[in-house]
Amino acid sequence: MRIETASEPGTAGVPNEDFAAVAVPASGNGGVVVVLDGVTPPPDNGGCVHSVPWFTARLGGALVELAVAQRESDLTRCLAEAISRTAQAHRDTCDLSHRLTPQATVVAARWDDAELEYLVLSDSVLLVENTSGVVSAVLDDRIDRLRATGARMAPLRNVEGGFFTAAADPAVAARAVAGRLPRADVTALAALTDGATRAVDHFAVDDWAGTFALLRKAGPERLFARVRALETEQPPAGKQHDDATAVLVEL
Repeated sequence: MRIETASEPGTAGVPNEDFAAVAVPASGNGGVVVVLDGVTPPPDNGGCVHSVPWFTARLGGALVELAVAQRESDLTRCLAEAISRTAQAHRDTCDLSHRLTPQATVVAARWDDAELEYLVLSDSVLLVENTSGVVSAVLDDRIDRLRATGARMAPLRNVEGGFFTAAADPAVAARAVAGRLPRADVTALAALTDGATRAVDHFAVDDWAGTFALLRKAGPERLFARVRALETEQPPAGKQHDDATAVLVEL
């Protein structure tokens, strides 16, 4: 098994709000990948006294622990419990009812000898390569579909008919795109935050297969450099550069 991971802040000197972790049990017959992309807070910090990196570390750490230790629970249940634990950790000090209380996108994958289980919530991406070399993207495309209509995104966060992120309500775990694949059909996977996927989903100059090939051949840093060059040439509206995280696992 080969595992390669890297994370890069969008702006030097500004804390990286992404989270990435890989756990491989000593038995060697499986593993877990968790990648989160923290949502940059408003000026009032979403009614929370904690930073987004605090939140993503808490949520990501809880999700990794639960996914490893509670294999009888599916990833949706593990995410719900991780959200509940994290909310409990700051419920007494923070306004968790605030629409922009700290929150994050989620990608999780867990595998053993029999199957690969996956979960994607919001606009981070899981890429899966099969034994024929075909790369498929597991996407939660609700944000893209809403943007295509010209809808204002802010009022549609974590509401029916909108899109969902992991914040303080464990019920949103059931909104994730989740499923299972036979382990024998999967040769590799990659988890990416949207700061690493802009060449595909923003600039539309690459595709998922090309992104996966670049990640495998040249590593995460080269993928990030590709995105940064595009951002410099054609500065996007909003953030010019975003935190970028990638994890590659060759099984």
